Amino acid sequence: MPKYILFDTETTGNTSEDKVIQFGAMIVDVKADIEVYDELCSCDVDIKIEAMEVHNIIPSMLNDKPLAVNTKFYTRLIELNNKSNYLIAHNINFDLNMIKKEGFENNLQLIDTLRCAKHLYPNLPFHRLQYLRYALDLYQDEKSEAKKYNMEIKAHDALGDVLVMKLFLSKLVLKCREMYPDFNPMEKLVDLSKTPVFITTFKFGKYKGENIQDIASSDQGYLNWMKSNMDLDEDLKYTLDKVLNN
Repeated sequence: MPKYILFDTETTGNTSEDKVIQFGAMIVDVKADIEVYDELCSCDVDIKIEAMEVHNIIPSMLNDKPLAVNTKFYTRLIELNNKSNYLIAHNINFDLNMIKKEGFENNLQLIDTLRCAKHLYPNLPFHRLQYLRYALDLYQDEKSEAKKYNMEIKAHDALGDVLVMKLFLSKLVLKCREMYPDFNPMEKLVDLSKTPVFITTFKFGKYKGENIQDIASSDQGYLNWMKSNMDLDEDLKYTLDKVLNN
């Protein structure tokens, strides 16, 4: 039976030099007990103040902690690293790139719950995990879910986010069965994770809330400037390319 590895990382920051300092993970197997991992790890990069502000991990908490590659979770991840299993995260490219810095070479099927959320819940204004937590009432079930695994829910914590992600994954599976009844839902989520999302409205900037196709007609120069000067995610790049080429 396949295993579903839901994971999240906390890091020293979000630049190319930054590294993992916490793993939170739940490994789900329908025929076995769920494995839970909550591990701090040390590294050779200083934690940025901005990162501490988010996750509340300070340097002294990493004293005597193992390197990321020596954690129990990373060891287990290597054991399960084959195409019959699934690796699942919210904005998976960020977390995957972080573990690639530790030498990880992925062979797992990937599910990005962020991109799947954009595909399956297009009318929601935001798709951040904490937004989904409240928009879809996931918070109402998280205490009972956490109790099953003797987990403590903490804000901006890797394992806490994984718990929310697990609840959200159940919603995504149900949504897939509703919208794509002829497909295996997990296989469809893998497919959706590979498929860029066409974004209809700006979520930020001077045209926040306005239709992107309309802006392509009225201010094409601004869209070209965005492409050249801003660090855009794959979906927004895809959208700008599409509207500008049309």
